[in-house]
Amino acid sequence: MRTEHAYLDCERITRRQARNFSYGIRLLPAPKRHALSAVYAFARRIDDIGDGDLSREVRLKGLEDARTDLRAVESGLGPGADDAVLVALSDAAHRFDLPLGAFDELIDGCRADVLGVEYATFDALRQYCRCVAGSVGRLSLAVFGTPDRARDEPVADDLGVALQLTNILRDVVEDRARGRVYLPADELAHFGCTLDRRDDGTAADDPADLVALLEFQAARALEWYERGLRLLDVLDCRSRACCAAMAGIYRRLLTRMALRPSEVLRGRTSLPDWEKALVAGVALAGGAP
Repeated sequence: MRTEHAYLDCERITRRQARNFSYGIRLLPAPKRHALSAVYAFARRIDDIGDGDLSREVRLKGLEDARTDLRAVESGLGPGADDAVLVALSDAAHRFDLPLGAFDELIDGCRADVLGVEYATFDALRQYCRCVAGSVGRLSLAVFGTPDRARDEPVADDLGVALQLTNILRDVVEDRARGRVYLPADELAHFGCTLDRRDDGTAADDPADLVALLEFQAARALEWYERGLRLLDVLDCRSRACCAAMAGIYRRLLTRMALRPSEVLRGRTSLPDWEKALVAGVALAGGAP
């Protein structure tokens, strides 16, 4: 498969399956847009394996297969010629010196999802967030470019934590229905919440306790955005716009959940397409996310 065709396939995957992020990726010049699309397409592949409906054993095997593909790309042995995502990722890794080992952390995080790992404290949850989102942040930073990658990677990690905490709040009802609880056990106990559901599907916890819990989680996530958005200061204009758009969409989503925590309990909160486009436009004009 020709490399340019592989990149186009990755862009289609990103627009279709990572719609929030795609608004920011479109703001990049073509070489960076192609590379970041390849990164997100492979990350989406890993996520889809972990979130799939197949048996635990099949999903764990799929994650290890993805790790094997990663090693082939990393060693330059050459991915399958008909696998657009691997072809594009291999080219992007060469052009932008991608830290491909970060994908191993994403795979480890998805393994934890498959195994049903729960988190006793926020420190444990933070490490999970760094695996599944901070890893993609470091890969994105390589595409964006920075004068001092080692200095700026921890800030990219912080922004990844903010984004993942937003995901956790957005999906708290859906995740609980699937048997997954990400919120720290000690904090659930502090607020007197279990996230259990009654037979009729309603929350077993006191609504006031749940709202207090969600308000606390949202306030902390906003603090992580304050840390992570320092990354914008070291990026070039178009990379800054991309990062600001992606973070801005998620931050606005978090703000909406913080203002109306009771809505989180009724299902996934989302932004309309026009609002995402507005955030992207403001970012491209140099505005704050």
